[in-house]
Amino acid sequence: MSETKKNENVEEILEEVVEDTENVSSDQESSEKVVEPTQEDEVTALKAEVEKLKNEYIKVFADTENLKKRLQREHEQSTKYRIQSFALNILPTIDNLERALQQKTDDEAYREGVVMIYDQLMASLKAEGVEAIEALNKPFDPNIHQAMMMESVEGVEPNTVIEEYQKGYMLKDRILRASLVKVSE
Repeated sequence: MSETKKNENVEEILEEVVEDTENVSSDQESSEKVVEPTQEDEVTALKAEVEKLKNEYIKVFADTENLKKRLQREHEQSTKYRIQSFALNILPTIDNLERALQQKTDDEAYREGVVMIYDQLMASLKAEGVEAIEALNKPFDPNIHQAMMMESVEGVEPNTVIEEYQKGYMLKDRILRASLVKVSE
C-alpha cells in the first residue's frame, strides 16, 4: 500500500473515531469534555484494520488456490478421458469386425485384409488406453462383468466366466462397457 493511501486510511479512521466521540458527547451534558483520540487509539484502530485486511487476503488467496486446483484437476480428467465418447461409438464396429472374422470364407486375401484393419484399429485404441477386458475362464467380477446367464458345469469352479457374449472394454481405469458373460454355478 502506498504511503499516501495509508495516510488517507489513518485519517478516515481518525475521523470516524472523532465522529463517534462527538456523537457520544452531544448526548451527554454539554459541561463534559470531548475526549480526543490518543496515539494508542490510532495504533489500535490501525492494527484492527490491518488484521481485518489480512484475514480478507487469506480468504481470497485460499479461494483462488482452490479454484486453481479444481480447474487443473478438471483439465487432467478431460485430457485423460478425451477419447471416451469416440471409443463408445466405435465399439459396435469392433464387435462387427470380430463377428466377420469368426465367419468361414474361401477368400483368404479378403480375410487377411479384415484382420489387418481390425489389428490396426485395436492398436490405435490401445495407444489411447482402450483395452478389452479379459473375461473367459476368469473369476466373475460384478464391477467389470455383467452376468447374463448361470449354468452348472462339472469341473469348473463356481463363479467362473464360462462364456463371453460381448467383450467389455476399459479406458485406462474407467469401464467403457462391461463384458456380457455366462457364469458357472
